[in-house]
Amino acid sequence: MRVGLYPGSFDPITNGHIDIIERSLSIVDKLIVAIGVSATKTPLFSFEDRAAMIDSEIGALAKQKGVELSVVDFNGLLVDEAKKHGAGLIIRGLRNAEDFEYEAQMTAMNRAMAPEVETVFLTASPDVSFISSTLVRQILAMGGDISPFVPKVVLENI
Repeated sequence: MRVGLYPGSFDPITNGHIDIIERSLSIVDKLIVAIGVSATKTPLFSFEDRAAMIDSEIGALAKQKGVELSVVDFNGLLVDEAKKHGAGLIIRGLRNAEDFEYEAQMTAMNRAMAPEVETVFLTASPDVSFISSTLVRQILAMGGDISPFVPKVVLENI
């Protein structure tokens, strides 16, 4: 069984996240969406709300494709979380060259700590490559319309 772990804050989950998750379903038998939880940051949505939104958006498609989907929280090392769940793949989305520079460094560090865990990069589809949770939160805080950037379930929970 090929197990993949896709980490992120998912605060909120965006159409960019959905793009990567949907495409991940074709390369794994089990997908673990790992929501990073920080004790020092106040999220827009609770872990439970983020997990419910992810399941609402992806659960049926995962089931249709025969992929087991689970959503977990974590606050430690990513490679430790991958090993804890038996994930041999860490899935990362790349939007641009800056993402690649950061992710390449993280991948090298993760490989040094856990050589048995491979990182797979999926480049964002062009129509969502500019979306980030940070920008979505900023737009929302300034009263802007985030509907083009997030799934409907996020709008229903604001």
